[in-house]
Amino acid sequence: MCTAVLQDLFFKHYGCVPDTISSICGSASNRQYFRICGGGHSCIGVVGTDVAENHAFLTLAGHFKLKGLPVPEVLGRSNDSMAYIQEDLGDRLLFTLVENAKKTGDWPAAGDMLCRTMSLLPKMQIEGAQGLDFSICYPQESFDRRMVMFDLNYFKYCFLKPSGLEFNEVLLQDDFESFADALLCEYGGTETFMYRDFQARNVMIHDGDPYFIDFQGGRRGPLHYDVASFVWQARAGYPKWLQERMIDSYLDALSAYVPVDRDAFRSRLRLFVLFRLMQVLGAYGFRGLIEHKAQFVVSIPSAMACLRELLNDSFREYPYLVEVLSSLVSIERFTQQEQPDGRLEVKVCSFSYKKGLPEDNSGNGGGYVFDCRYIHNPGRYEQYRSLTGTDAPVIRFLEDDGQVQHFLSHVYGVVEPHVETYLRRGFTSLAVGFGCTGGQHRSVYCAEHLARHIAAKYPQVRVRLVHREQNVAVTFNG
Repeated sequence: MCTAVLQDLFFKHYGCVPDTISSICGSASNRQYFRICGGGHSCIGVVGTDVAENHAFLTLAGHFKLKGLPVPEVLGRSNDSMAYIQEDLGDRLLFTLVENAKKTGDWPAAGDMLCRTMSLLPKMQIEGAQGLDFSICYPQESFDRRMVMFDLNYFKYCFLKPSGLEFNEVLLQDDFESFADALLCEYGGTETFMYRDFQARNVMIHDGDPYFIDFQGGRRGPLHYDVASFVWQARAGYPKWLQERMIDSYLDALSAYVPVDRDAFRSRLRLFVLFRLMQVLGAYGFRGLIEHKAQFVVSIPSAMACLRELLNDSFREYPYLVEVLSSLVSIERFTQQEQPDGRLEVKVCSFSYKKGLPEDNSGNGGGYVFDCRYIHNPGRYEQYRSLTGTDAPVIRFLEDDGQVQHFLSHVYGVVEPHVETYLRRGFTSLAVGFGCTGGQHRSVYCAEHLARHIAAKYPQVRVRLVHREQNVAVTFNG
Protein backbone atom coordinates (compact mmCIF):
# COMPACT_ATOMS: atom_id res chain seq x y z
CA MET A 1 0.00 0.00 0.00
CA CYS A 2 2.76 2.44 0.93
CA THR A 3 4.67 1.77 -2.29
CA ALA A 4 1.58 2.70 -4.32
CA VAL A 5 1.65 6.19 -2.78
CA LEU A 6 5.37 6.50 -3.57
CA GLN A 7 4.77 5.33 -7.17
CA ASP A 8 2.18 8.06 -7.55
CA LEU A 9 4.55 10.72 -6.18
CA PHE A 10 7.30 9.52 -8.51
CA PHE A 11 4.98 9.73 -11.53
CA LYS A 12 3.78 13.24 -10.58
CA HIS A 13 7.35 14.49 -10.29
CA TYR A 14 9.11 12.70 -13.15
CA GLY A 15 6.21 11.95 -15.50
CA CYS A 16 7.01 8.25 -15.77
CA VAL A 17 6.23 5.02 -13.93
CA PRO A 18 9.07 3.63 -11.77
CA ASP A 19 10.74 0.41 -12.89
CA THR A 20 11.91 -0.68 -9.42
CA ILE A 21 11.13 0.14 -5.80
CA SER A 22 13.58 -1.49 -3.41
CA SER A 23 13.63 -1.27 0.37
CA ILE A 24 16.77 0.22 1.94
CA CYS A 25 17.98 0.40 5.51
CA GLY A 26 16.92 3.54 7.31
CA SER A 27 17.31 5.10 10.71
CA ALA A 28 16.43 3.72 14.13
CA SER A 29 12.87 5.09 13.85
CA ASN A 30 9.89 3.29 12.32
CA ARG A 31 10.11 5.18 9.03
CA GLN A 32 10.47 3.00 5.90
CA TYR A 33 12.92 3.97 3.15
CA PHE A 34 12.88 2.93 -0.50
CA ARG A 35 15.00 3.65 -3.56
CA ILE A 36 12.73 4.31 -6.54
CA CYS A 37 14.17 4.16 -10.06
CA GLY A 38 12.72 4.61 -13.54
CA GLY A 39 13.17 6.55 -16.78
CA GLY A 40 16.75 7.39 -15.89
CA HIS A 41 15.69 8.95 -12.59
CA SER A 42 16.30 7.89 -9.00
CA CYS A 43 14.94 9.21 -5.71
CA ILE A 44 14.38 8.11 -2.13
CA GLY A 45 10.85 7.40 -0.94
CA VAL A 46 9.98 7.66 2.74
CA VAL A 47 6.87 6.47 4.57
CA GLY A 48 6.49 7.58 8.17
CA THR A 49 4.27 6.52 11.05
CA ASP A 50 4.06 9.85 12.89
CA VAL A 51 2.61 12.84 11.07
CA ALA A 52 4.24 15.33 13.45
CA GLU A 53 7.68 13.78 12.87
CA ASN A 54 7.17 13.84 9.10
CA HIS A 55 5.93 17.43 9.25
CA ALA A 56 9.04 18.43 11.23
CA PHE A 57 11.37 16.89 8.67
CA LEU A 58 9.56 18.32 5.66
CA THR A 59 9.43 21.82 7.12
CA LEU A 60 13.04 21.77 8.27
CA ALA A 61 14.25 20.35 4.95
CA GLY A 62 12.46 23.09 3.00
CA HIS A 63 13.74 25.80 5.34
CA PHE A 64 17.34 24.57 5.26
CA LYS A 65 17.30 24.22 1.47
CA LEU A 66 16.24 27.86 1.13
CA LYS A 67 19.17 28.77 3.39
CA GLY A 68 21.58 26.99 1.04
CA LEU A 69 22.39 24.24 3.52
CA PRO A 70 23.51 20.80 2.24
CA VAL A 71 20.34 18.75 2.82
CA PRO A 72 18.32 16.53 0.45
CA GLU A 73 15.67 18.34 -1.58
CA VAL A 74 12.09 17.20 -0.99
CA LEU A 75 10.57 16.46 -4.42
CA GLY A 76 7.00 15.64 -3.48
CA ARG A 77 4.73 14.70 -0.60
CA SER A 78 1.37 13.01 -0.11
CA ASN A 79 -1.65 15.07 0.93
CA ASP A 80 -1.46 13.76 4.50
CA SER A 81 2.37 14.22 4.62
CA MET A 82 2.78 10.58 5.68
CA ALA A 83 4.85 9.81 2.56
CA TYR A 84 7.29 11.84 0.53
CA ILE A 85 10.08 11.52 -2.02
CA GLN A 86 13.43 13.27 -1.78
CA GLU A 87 16.69 13.69 -3.65
CA ASP A 88 18.83 10.54 -3.87
CA LEU A 89 22.23 11.31 -2.37
CA GLY A 90 23.61 7.83 -3.04
CA ASP A 91 24.80 5.21 -0.59
CA ARG A 92 28.06 6.59 0.78
CA LEU A 93 27.80 7.35 4.48
CA LEU A 94 30.51 9.29 6.28
CA PHE A 95 30.34 6.53 8.90
CA THR A 96 31.50 3.98 6.28
CA LEU A 97 34.56 6.11 5.60
CA VAL A 98 35.22 6.23 9.35
CA GLU A 99 34.85 2.45 9.72
CA ASN A 100 37.36 1.86 6.91
CA ALA A 101 39.81 4.25 8.54
CA LYS A 102 39.46 2.39 11.85
CA LYS A 103 40.28 -0.91 10.15
CA THR A 104 43.28 0.36 8.21
CA GLY A 105 44.56 3.03 10.60
CA ASP A 106 44.66 5.41 7.61
CA TRP A 107 42.83 8.51 8.87
CA PRO A 108 43.81 11.40 6.51
CA ALA A 109 40.89 11.12 4.03
CA ALA A 110 38.31 10.40 6.72
CA GLY A 111 39.80 13.10 8.95
CA ASP A 112 39.55 15.72 6.22
CA MET A 113 35.89 14.88 5.58
CA LEU A 114 35.09 14.88 9.30
CA CYS A 115 36.65 18.33 9.69
CA ARG A 116 34.81 19.64 6.63
CA THR A 117 31.58 18.37 8.17
CA MET A 118 32.34 20.09 11.47
CA SER A 119 33.10 23.36 9.69
CA LEU A 120 29.58 23.26 8.16
CA LEU A 121 27.85 22.71 11.49
CA PRO A 122 27.86 26.40 12.65
CA LYS A 123 26.13 27.40 9.42
CA MET A 124 23.32 24.94 10.15
CA GLN A 125 23.12 25.91 13.82
CA ILE A 126 23.07 29.67 13.29
CA GLU A 127 21.89 30.42 9.75
CA GLY A 128 19.54 27.45 9.91
CA ALA A 129 17.88 28.95 13.00
CA GLN A 130 17.25 32.32 11.36
CA GLY A 131 13.57 32.70 10.56
CA LEU A 132 12.79 29.13 11.67
CA ASP A 133 9.46 28.47 13.36
CA PHE A 134 10.67 26.23 16.19
CA SER A 135 7.09 25.29 17.10
CA ILE A 136 7.18 22.66 14.31
CA CYS A 137 10.09 20.80 15.95
CA TYR A 138 9.50 17.20 17.03
CA PRO A 139 8.72 16.19 19.75
CA GLN A 140 9.15 19.68 21.24
CA GLU A 141 10.68 22.98 20.25
CA SER A 142 13.48 23.49 22.79
CA PHE A 143 16.19 21.79 24.80
CA ASP A 144 14.92 22.47 28.32
CA ARG A 145 15.04 21.13 31.85
CA ARG A 146 12.28 18.62 31.26
CA MET A 147 14.18 17.08 28.36
CA VAL A 148 17.45 17.04 30.31
CA MET A 149 15.85 15.24 33.24
CA PHE A 150 14.08 12.85 30.87
CA ASP A 151 17.43 11.81 29.37
CA LEU A 152 19.15 11.52 32.76
CA ASN A 153 16.36 9.34 34.10
CA TYR A 154 16.35 7.33 30.88
CA PHE A 155 19.99 6.52 31.62
CA LYS A 156 19.13 5.64 35.24
CA TYR A 157 16.21 3.34 34.50
CA CYS A 158 17.34 1.81 31.20
CA PHE A 159 21.05 1.33 31.86
CA LEU A 160 22.06 1.92 35.45
CA LYS A 161 19.36 -0.22 37.05
CA PRO A 162 19.63 -3.11 34.53
CA SER A 163 23.41 -3.11 35.12
CA GLY A 164 22.75 -4.42 38.65
CA LEU A 165 24.88 -1.70 40.27
CA GLU A 166 23.64 -0.63 43.69
CA PHE A 167 23.30 3.13 44.21
CA ASN A 168 21.56 5.75 46.36
CA GLU A 169 18.79 7.28 44.25
CA VAL A 170 18.41 10.36 46.46
CA LEU A 171 22.10 11.30 46.23
CA LEU A 172 22.11 10.60 42.50
CA GLN A 173 19.04 12.77 41.99
CA ASP A 174 20.75 15.63 43.85
CA ASP A 175 23.63 15.52 41.37
CA PHE A 176 21.24 15.15 38.44
CA GLU A 177 19.55 18.40 39.48
CA SER A 178 22.88 20.22 39.78
CA PHE A 179 24.06 18.78 36.47
CA ALA A 180 20.88 19.99 34.72
CA ASP A 181 21.44 23.48 36.15
CA ALA A 182 24.95 23.53 34.71
CA LEU A 183 23.85 22.34 31.26
CA LEU A 184 21.18 25.03 31.02
CA CYS A 185 22.81 27.93 32.88
CA GLU A 186 24.35 29.72 29.86
CA TYR A 187 21.77 28.69 27.31
CA GLY A 188 18.52 30.46 28.16
CA GLY A 189 16.66 29.56 24.98
CA THR A 190 18.91 31.28 22.42
CA GLU A 191 17.97 31.13 18.75
CA THR A 192 20.36 28.40 17.61
CA PHE A 193 19.41 25.09 16.02
CA MET A 194 20.46 21.89 17.80
CA TYR A 195 20.60 18.91 15.41
CA ARG A 196 20.39 16.52 18.41
CA ASP A 197 21.43 13.38 16.50
CA PHE A 198 24.47 14.82 14.73
CA GLN A 199 26.75 11.87 13.97
CA ALA A 200 28.65 10.32 11.07
CA ARG A 201 25.73 7.94 10.33
CA ASN A 202 23.59 10.98 9.51
CA VAL A 203 26.03 12.50 7.03
CA MET A 204 26.06 11.41 3.38
CA ILE A 205 28.96 12.05 1.01
CA HIS A 206 27.52 13.18 -2.32
CA ASP A 207 29.67 14.42 -5.20
CA GLY A 208 32.54 14.67 -2.73
CA ASP A 209 30.68 16.91 -0.27
CA PRO A 210 28.98 16.20 3.09
CA TYR A 211 25.19 16.38 3.23
CA PHE A 212 23.04 16.31 6.38
CA ILE A 213 20.14 13.85 6.78
CA ASP A 214 17.79 12.70 9.58
CA PHE A 215 17.56 16.05 11.36
CA GLN A 216 13.83 15.72 12.16
CA GLY A 217 14.60 15.49 15.91
CA GLY A 218 16.29 18.91 15.93
CA ARG A 219 15.13 21.85 18.04
CA ARG A 220 16.25 25.11 19.59
CA GLY A 221 19.28 24.34 21.77
CA PRO A 222 22.89 25.00 22.81
CA LEU A 223 25.75 24.78 20.32
CA HIS A 224 27.84 22.45 22.49
CA TYR A 225 25.43 19.52 22.28
CA ASP A 226 26.04 18.74 18.60
CA VAL A 227 29.81 19.06 18.95
CA ALA A 228 29.77 16.55 21.80
CA SER A 229 27.45 14.22 19.88
CA PHE A 230 29.64 14.18 16.77
CA VAL A 231 33.19 14.22 18.14
CA TRP A 232 32.49 11.69 20.91
CA GLN A 233 30.29 9.35 18.86
CA ALA A 234 30.75 6.18 20.89
CA ARG A 235 31.41 3.59 18.18
CA ALA A 236 33.52 5.86 15.98
CA GLY A 237 36.54 5.75 18.29
CA TYR A 238 38.25 8.84 16.89
CA PRO A 239 41.90 9.31 17.87
CA LYS A 240 42.49 12.10 20.35
CA TRP A 241 44.43 14.23 17.85
CA LEU A 242 41.55 13.99 15.38
CA GLN A 243 39.00 14.98 18.03
CA GLU A 244 41.06 18.09 18.74
CA ARG A 245 41.31 18.87 15.03
CA MET A 246 37.54 18.52 14.58
CA ILE A 247 36.86 20.88 17.48
CA ASP A 248 39.33 23.42 16.06
CA SER A 249 37.62 23.19 12.65
CA TYR A 250 34.28 23.84 14.30
CA LEU A 251 35.51 26.79 16.37
CA ASP A 252 37.26 28.35 13.36
CA ALA A 253 33.97 28.26 11.45
CA LEU A 254 31.94 29.42 14.46
CA SER A 255 34.15 32.50 14.86
CA ALA A 256 32.70 33.84 11.58
CA TYR A 257 29.34 34.19 13.37
CA VAL A 258 30.08 34.97 17.03
CA PRO A 259 33.11 35.84 19.21
CA VAL A 260 34.66 32.58 20.45
CA ASP A 261 36.44 32.03 23.77
CA ARG A 262 38.00 28.66 22.96
CA ASP A 263 38.95 27.77 26.53
CA ALA A 264 35.49 28.62 27.87
CA PHE A 265 33.83 26.66 25.07
CA ARG A 266 35.93 23.57 25.76
CA SER A 267 35.26 23.84 29.50
CA ARG A 268 31.50 23.73 28.95
CA LEU A 269 31.84 21.13 26.21
CA ARG A 270 33.00 18.47 28.69
CA LEU A 271 29.61 18.71 30.47
CA PHE A 272 27.77 18.00 27.25
CA VAL A 273 30.10 15.13 26.41
CA LEU A 274 29.24 13.51 29.75
CA PHE A 275 25.55 14.16 29.23
CA ARG A 276 25.60 12.77 25.68
CA LEU A 277 27.42 9.59 26.74
CA MET A 278 24.86 8.98 29.48
CA GLN A 279 22.07 9.56 26.99
CA VAL A 280 23.63 7.10 24.52
CA LEU A 281 24.07 4.48 27.25
CA GLY A 282 20.40 4.88 28.13
CA ALA A 283 19.50 4.03 24.53
CA TYR A 284 21.96 1.12 24.43
CA GLY A 285 20.58 -0.12 27.73
CA PHE A 286 16.98 -0.09 26.55
CA ARG A 287 17.71 -1.73 23.20
CA GLY A 288 20.48 -4.03 24.45
CA LEU A 289 20.04 -4.87 28.14
CA ILE A 290 16.24 -4.78 28.16
CA GLU A 291 15.22 -5.74 24.60
CA HIS A 292 18.35 -7.93 24.18
CA LYS A 293 19.22 -6.67 20.70
CA ALA A 294 22.78 -7.77 20.03
CA GLN A 295 23.80 -4.82 17.85
CA PHE A 296 23.24 -2.49 20.80
CA VAL A 297 24.89 -4.79 23.35
CA VAL A 298 28.11 -4.82 21.32
CA SER A 299 28.08 -1.00 21.24
CA ILE A 300 28.18 -0.71 25.04
CA PRO A 301 31.94 -1.32 25.52
CA SER A 302 32.81 1.51 23.10
CA ALA A 303 30.61 3.96 24.96
CA MET A 304 32.06 2.74 28.27
CA ALA A 305 35.59 3.29 26.98
CA CYS A 306 34.68 6.90 26.12
CA LEU A 307 33.11 7.39 29.54
CA ARG A 308 36.09 5.83 31.31
CA GLU A 309 38.46 8.23 29.57
CA LEU A 310 36.21 11.22 30.24
CA LEU A 311 36.13 10.47 33.98
CA ASN A 312 39.88 11.16 34.06
CA ASP A 313 38.78 14.79 33.84
CA SER A 314 37.51 16.56 36.93
CA PHE A 315 33.78 16.63 37.66
CA ARG A 316 34.09 17.51 41.33
CA GLU A 317 30.81 19.42 41.21
CA TYR A 318 28.96 16.08 41.01
CA PRO A 319 30.78 13.77 43.44
CA TYR A 320 28.14 11.07 43.80
CA LEU A 321 27.43 10.91 40.07
CA VAL A 322 31.15 10.44 39.44
CA GLU A 323 31.30 7.73 42.12
CA VAL A 324 28.44 5.83 40.47
CA LEU A 325 29.87 6.21 36.96
CA SER A 326 33.32 5.12 38.12
CA SER A 327 31.82 1.94 39.57
CA LEU A 328 29.85 1.40 36.38
CA VAL A 329 32.85 1.55 34.03
CA SER A 330 34.71 -0.97 36.21
CA ILE A 331 32.07 -3.68 35.64
CA GLU A 332 33.87 -6.38 33.67
CA ARG A 333 31.10 -7.30 31.28
CA PHE A 334 31.06 -3.75 29.92
CA THR A 335 34.70 -3.79 28.84
CA GLN A 336 35.84 -4.04 25.23
CA GLN A 337 35.36 -7.52 23.79
CA GLU A 338 37.07 -7.22 20.40
CA GLN A 339 39.70 -9.86 19.55
CA PRO A 340 42.15 -8.12 17.20
CA ASP A 341 44.50 -11.14 17.12
CA GLY A 342 41.79 -13.39 15.66
CA ARG A 343 42.09 -16.05 18.40
CA LEU A 344 39.13 -18.01 19.64
CA GLU A 345 37.95 -16.71 23.00
CA VAL A 346 35.68 -18.81 25.19
CA LYS A 347 33.83 -16.77 27.78
CA VAL A 348 32.64 -18.83 30.75
CA CYS A 349 30.25 -17.03 33.09
CA SER A 350 28.51 -17.86 36.35
CA PHE A 351 25.30 -15.99 37.14
CA SER A 352 22.11 -15.87 39.18
CA TYR A 353 18.87 -16.64 37.39
CA LYS A 354 17.22 -14.07 39.67
CA LYS A 355 19.22 -11.36 37.88
CA GLY A 356 18.73 -12.63 34.35
CA LEU A 357 20.89 -14.28 31.73
CA PRO A 358 24.38 -12.89 31.02
CA GLU A 359 24.70 -10.48 28.09
CA ASP A 360 26.40 -11.60 24.90
CA ASN A 361 28.87 -8.77 24.28
CA SER A 362 30.30 -10.52 21.22
CA GLY A 363 27.05 -9.97 19.32
CA ASN A 364 27.08 -13.54 17.99
CA GLY A 365 24.23 -14.79 20.13
CA GLY A 366 25.66 -18.32 20.30
CA GLY A 367 26.87 -20.80 22.89
CA TYR A 368 25.30 -22.57 25.85
CA VAL A 369 23.56 -21.85 29.14
CA PHE A 370 23.54 -24.70 31.68
CA ASP A 371 21.16 -24.81 34.63
CA CYS A 372 22.93 -25.98 37.81
CA ARG A 373 19.90 -25.76 40.07
CA TYR A 374 19.25 -29.51 40.16
CA ILE A 375 22.58 -30.00 41.99
CA HIS A 376 22.38 -30.16 45.80
CA ASN A 377 22.62 -26.52 46.98
CA PRO A 378 25.25 -25.60 49.63
CA GLY A 379 23.44 -22.28 50.04
CA ARG A 380 20.74 -24.00 52.05
CA TYR A 381 23.17 -24.46 54.94
CA GLU A 382 24.26 -21.66 57.22
CA GLN A 383 27.96 -22.59 57.27
CA TYR A 384 28.25 -22.13 53.46
CA ARG A 385 26.12 -19.04 52.91
CA SER A 386 28.95 -16.51 53.10
CA LEU A 387 31.23 -18.64 50.89
CA THR A 388 31.39 -19.21 47.13
CA GLY A 389 32.12 -22.12 44.81
CA THR A 390 35.84 -21.28 44.95
CA ASP A 391 36.09 -21.91 48.71
CA ALA A 392 37.37 -25.29 49.93
CA PRO A 393 34.40 -26.17 52.20
CA VAL A 394 31.94 -25.60 49.32
CA ILE A 395 34.14 -27.55 46.91
CA ARG A 396 34.24 -30.51 49.32
CA PHE A 397 30.47 -30.35 49.82
CA LEU A 398 29.77 -30.45 46.08
CA GLU A 399 32.34 -33.12 45.24
CA ASP A 400 31.39 -35.38 48.13
CA ASP A 401 27.79 -35.31 46.92
CA GLY A 402 28.91 -36.48 43.44
CA GLN A 403 26.23 -34.83 41.31
CA VAL A 404 28.46 -32.03 40.10
CA GLN A 405 31.11 -34.29 38.49
CA HIS A 406 28.44 -36.23 36.62
CA PHE A 407 26.91 -32.95 35.43
CA LEU A 408 30.27 -31.53 34.27
CA SER A 409 31.21 -34.67 32.40
CA HIS A 410 28.21 -34.12 30.15
CA VAL A 411 29.04 -30.42 29.79
CA TYR A 412 32.58 -31.24 28.67
CA GLY A 413 31.18 -33.68 26.13
CA VAL A 414 29.07 -30.93 24.58
CA VAL A 415 31.48 -27.99 24.75
CA GLU A 416 34.74 -29.66 23.62
CA PRO A 417 33.52 -30.60 20.10
CA HIS A 418 32.14 -27.08 19.75
CA VAL A 419 35.53 -25.55 20.64
CA GLU A 420 37.35 -27.87 18.22
CA THR A 421 34.97 -27.01 15.37
CA TYR A 422 35.31 -23.27 16.04
CA LEU A 423 39.09 -23.61 16.00
CA ARG A 424 38.96 -25.30 12.59
CA ARG A 425 36.57 -22.72 11.17
CA GLY A 426 38.42 -19.69 12.52
CA PHE A 427 35.62 -18.39 14.74
CA THR A 428 36.61 -15.96 17.50
CA SER A 429 34.04 -16.26 20.28
CA LEU A 430 31.99 -18.81 22.18
CA ALA A 431 29.98 -18.17 25.34
CA VAL A 432 29.10 -20.70 28.06
CA GLY A 433 26.99 -19.75 31.06
CA PHE A 434 26.26 -21.58 34.30
CA GLY A 435 23.27 -20.39 36.29
CA CYS A 436 22.00 -21.21 39.75
CA THR A 437 19.74 -19.53 42.25
CA GLY A 438 22.19 -17.01 43.68
CA GLY A 439 25.11 -17.26 41.28
CA GLN A 440 27.37 -17.98 44.24
CA HIS A 441 28.01 -21.69 44.82
CA ARG A 442 27.08 -24.27 42.17
CA SER A 443 27.41 -22.04 39.10
CA VAL A 444 30.72 -20.62 40.33
CA TYR A 445 32.15 -24.11 40.90
CA CYS A 446 31.08 -25.29 37.44
CA ALA A 447 32.32 -22.18 35.65
CA GLU A 448 35.70 -22.44 37.39
CA HIS A 449 36.13 -26.07 36.39
CA LEU A 450 35.05 -25.67 32.78
CA ALA A 451 37.25 -22.59 32.27
CA ARG A 452 40.33 -24.30 33.68
CA HIS A 453 39.57 -27.50 31.76
CA ILE A 454 39.28 -25.68 28.40
CA ALA A 455 42.36 -23.56 29.08
CA ALA A 456 44.46 -26.65 29.91
CA LYS A 457 43.23 -28.77 27.00
CA TYR A 458 43.35 -26.02 24.36
CA PRO A 459 46.28 -23.67 25.11
CA GLN A 460 45.65 -21.82 21.82
CA VAL A 461 42.25 -20.67 23.15
CA ARG A 462 41.89 -17.57 25.30
CA VAL A 463 39.48 -18.29 28.15
CA ARG A 464 37.74 -15.50 30.03
CA LEU A 465 36.16 -16.57 33.30
CA VAL A 466 33.54 -14.20 34.73
CA HIS A 467 31.69 -14.61 38.02
CA ARG A 468 29.09 -11.96 37.35
CA GLU A 469 27.49 -11.68 40.76
CA GLN A 470 30.90 -11.37 42.47
CA ASN A 471 32.17 -8.94 39.78
CA VAL A 472 35.24 -11.17 39.32
CA ALA A 473 37.03 -11.83 36.03
CA VAL A 474 40.09 -13.93 35.21
CA THR A 475 41.77 -14.61 31.84
CA PHE A 476 43.62 -17.81 31.01
CA ASN A 477 46.01 -18.19 28.04
CA GLY A 478 45.87 -14.42 27.59
